[in-house]
Amino acid sequence: MIKTLAAQIKEYKKVSILTPICMVLEVLMETIIPLLMASIIDDGVNKGDMNHIVGVGLWMVLTAALSLTAGVLGGVFGAKASTGFARNLRKGMFENIQTFSFANIDKYSVAGLVTRLTTDVTNLQNAYQMVLRMSFRAPATLICAMAMAFVINARLAMIYLVAVVVLGCILIFIMSKASRHFRAVFRKYDDLNASVQENVSAIRDVKSFVREDYENNKFTKAAENLCQMFMKAERIVVTNMPLMQFTVYTCILLISWIGAKMIVSDALTTGQLMSLLTYCMNILMSLMMLSMIFVMVTMSAASGERVAEVLNEKSSLTNPENPDFVVPNGSIEFRGVEFSYSSTAERPVLEDINLAIRSGETIGIIGGTGSSKSSLVNLISRLYDVTKGSILVGGKDVRAYDLETLRNEVAVVLQKNVLFSGTILDNLRWGDPNATEEDCIRVCKLACADEFIQTFPDKYNTYIEQGGTNVSGGQKQRLCIARALLKKPKILILDDSTSAVDTATDARIRKAFAEEIPNTTKLIIAQRISSVEHADRIIVLENGRVDGFGTHKELLRSNEIYRDVYESQVGGSGDFDANGGVA
Repeated sequence: MIKTLAAQIKEYKKVSILTPICMVLEVLMETIIPLLMASIIDDGVNKGDMNHIVGVGLWMVLTAALSLTAGVLGGVFGAKASTGFARNLRKGMFENIQTFSFANIDKYSVAGLVTRLTTDVTNLQNAYQMVLRMSFRAPATLICAMAMAFVINARLAMIYLVAVVVLGCILIFIMSKASRHFRAVFRKYDDLNASVQENVSAIRDVKSFVREDYENNKFTKAAENLCQMFMKAERIVVTNMPLMQFTVYTCILLISWIGAKMIVSDALTTGQLMSLLTYCMNILMSLMMLSMIFVMVTMSAASGERVAEVLNEKSSLTNPENPDFVVPNGSIEFRGVEFSYSSTAERPVLEDINLAIRSGETIGIIGGTGSSKSSLVNLISRLYDVTKGSILVGGKDVRAYDLETLRNEVAVVLQKNVLFSGTILDNLRWGDPNATEEDCIRVCKLACADEFIQTFPDKYNTYIEQGGTNVSGGQKQRLCIARALLKKPKILILDDSTSAVDTATDARIRKAFAEEIPNTTKLIIAQRISSVEHADRIIVLENGRVDGFGTHKELLRSNEIYRDVYESQVGGSGDFDANGGVA
């Protein structure tokens, strides 16, 4: 974990080194000041030597100025190093997440990734700044002050030594007890973020079903649970402070009492006693700093593990050593394909899939809910790898291609359409960053999107809110289809992506596809027979197996499931799952 996190320091190594140097310099200057003060008292005030007082006083001012300067520079360098470290952590995680396959993404919840990118990184940023400053300053203060105390009077310095040993043992015990609670706390953060994310993304449903009170209670419960866990950890940690204060005041009383007796017996000077009291405070304050460091490091250790886990996660999909960078055509072939999302699954999601699709064909895919239609097409662009068998695109195994090349030739309009904040043109150019406005208008006409875009006051410069909340479901689908067409792909996959448009618009889109992109292989997943009956061939899926593959007329004659669905939809029911489809 430490090696993984340290690798993200990168260009901030210099300021990370300068920070502790400045902190140690500050401590050295602070250690000298009590000695100068003792000299002023013993050799200046007690002897009435004004020249000595002025001379040593000037040295004290210079020493204090150097200490202040070092402290300020340490703060500046520490802030720069910690914020840069946090930036690199977020950047590193985000970039690594972009390389994840769907299998990798399935391991983490969205809320969990958000927590890692925000709360966990902030904890590490604060801990890193404290490590650079306090973890060097506190031990340096402890060592220097202890050394000077022994130089002045070893007998009195033994009081410090005993206090340090006792407090160190107590501190280790407290931190070991608190650490497991802090680890559990950050798992609860995920639950809280998940509750917020789910509520905000589905706020329209929450309001339409009048479930505000239920959602408030659910959030309150999650927040209360988090609060209770934090309180358990903090109750253990706060016991450190009264123990520290008790030790500090005990040491001051013992030193004052024993020191006063030693002054009377001329075994100690007044200035030396003042220096010892100052060193006493320095030593015990450094212990309090160390306790704060332990608390912060304990809290951040759990965060560090979670962040390192994401940084170390390797994509389950990798490029071959010598990948192909050219996809010859849009032909697709499934050879004995079997697929499971998990190696521990009882049965595969897809089983014994053998299909051959010619380049430029329009293929309909139909099946009941849970028949693995989406799983089938996800394998084509290698969002997942097959468990067994192989998939060929353009006559080559998809695992032989460069991933980016393959995915650039496969455009997918998913079942759940996503638009991003920005103008319509910005969203369309996800398909081709260099597309002109004329290119965008052309594909929008093919997707029957131009007609509603022209009704907007700003037309193609209309701003789309995050998630496309200011356009209807059908408009969102048509914009996503246009965006996919702008890629000029060899394979176009429409995953139930015309479900929110009327049948007339659906027919116009299909007609435009046939006329404008005849060489593109088109895979259309649908629940409506009308969306696929004009396809060159149709795949009927049932329980992850191919139950039928042929033209509309052939399936009506030979496939019972297809025939039942067709008759039910023509008759008016239109419910695939109730009429032959298997969930």
